[in-house]
Amino acid sequence: MAQVINDSNFSEILNGGKPVMIDFWATWCGPCRAMAPVVDELAAEFEGRVVVAKCDVDEAEEFATQCGIRNIPTFMFFKDGQLVDRLVGANPKSALVEKLNALL
Repeated sequence: MAQVINDSNFSEILNGGKPVMIDFWATWCGPCRAMAPVVDELAAEFEGRVVVAKCDVDEAEEFATQCGIRNIPTFMFFKDGQLVDRLVGANPKSALVEKLNALL
């Protein structure tokens, strides 16, 4: 299961020592809901190697704004606390796997 990231815990998660993928989403976003099962699958497949987190942009507006989120879903990939890549929109699972493998 993907971790929930918000305005109060994002620093802890980003600087936790593991690569991080964050799914920026919202409950009212159809493409976001379509990607949710894929994100949960990735969280299970990469457990222990990559932190897979979800950020509801309506619940964590400050963090989403800080990350420059303009469209959702947006997937951001961090290594050593630094942004290294991003994908915008609903993407095939293979595209996300490719980005996750590049973090390892």
